[in-house]
Amino acid sequence: MLPALLGPALLALSVSAAPALPQMPPLDAHARVLVVAPHPDDESLCCAGLLQQAQREGASVAIVWITAGDSFELDAMVVERTVWPGGQTMRRLGAQRLAEAHAAADALGVPRAAQFQLGYPDRGVLALCGDYYARPYHSKYTDVSAVPYAAALSPGASYTGANLERDLAQVIAQFQPTLVLAAAPQDRHPDHSASGALVRRVLARRGELGELRYWIVHAPNWPRPLGLEPDLPLAPPASAAALAWQSLPLSEPQRRRKLAAVHAHRSQMQLLSPFMNAFVRANEIFAAAP
Repeated sequence: MLPALLGPALLALSVSAAPALPQMPPLDAHARVLVVAPHPDDESLCCAGLLQQAQREGASVAIVWITAGDSFELDAMVVERTVWPGGQTMRRLGAQRLAEAHAAADALGVPRAAQFQLGYPDRGVLALCGDYYARPYHSKYTDVSAVPYAAALSPGASYTGANLERDLAQVIAQFQPTLVLAAAPQDRHPDHSASGALVRRVLARRGELGELRYWIVHAPNWPRPLGLEPDLPLAPPASAAALAWQSLPLSEPQRRRKLAAVHAHRSQMQLLSPFMNAFVRANEIFAAAP
C-alpha cells in the first residue's frame, strides 16, 4: 500500500520541482483582450483566469468561437442517446455547445456583445485554410456546406477559408484587441493549429503580430496528472517546450470561477471531465509568438 500512497505525492513533488516560468506582465485598464477559441470550451480551459484578471484591472475582453464543436460524434451519441447521429443531430449538438459556451463566458463576466460565434465546420478548419479556401467544404458530420447557426456572424455563409478569414478579420477590426490569445502551432488538434495560423496571418496583415500570444490544449501525455488538482502548477508540454512560456498565477477564487466556467460545458464534461478539470491549476501559461 505504501508505494500506491506515495505515487500522487511523488508526482506532485516532481511537478512542483519543474523550472519556474517567468510571470506574465500584468494587464492594465487600457488592454483589450480577445480569445480565439477553435471550439466551445477552449476559452475556459486556456484563458478563464486571464479573462478574470483582465476585467479586474478594467480591461475589455471578448471571445470568438471559430466552430460550434459539431463533429464530436461520441458526444452526440451520449447527449442525444442515439447510436447513429446524423447531420441534424450533430447540428443540434453544435447549438447546445454554443449555448454552453455562452453560459461559460457569462460566468466569466464577458459581455454578450463581446461573444462572437462564427459557426464554421468542426474538424474542417485545416481544410478551409488549404484546399477549400476558395471553394465550399461539405461537412460529413453536419451534412451542410454553409454556416447553419442563426446567431453566427454570417449565417448561411459558405464553408470556405475566404469567408472564415473575412469573418475573423471583421471581429478583430471591430474589437481592436491589444492582446490576442490563440492556439500554438504545436497544438496537435488540426483545428487548433490551423486557427492559430489563421490568426497569425490576419494580425500580420494588420501589422499587429506583436499582440499575439499562444496557448495550448492538446499535446501528447499532457496535462498530467489528469483530474482536478487546483494547487498544482501547469507546466508547458514537452512538445512545445521551445516556446517562451510565461506563467499567470491564479488566486483561489479565480480557480473556483474557472472551474465553474469549465463545468458549464456540460456536454463535454460527460465524457472528458478528467481532462478538462486538469486545466484548473494554480496558473495558466502563455507564450509570445516567435
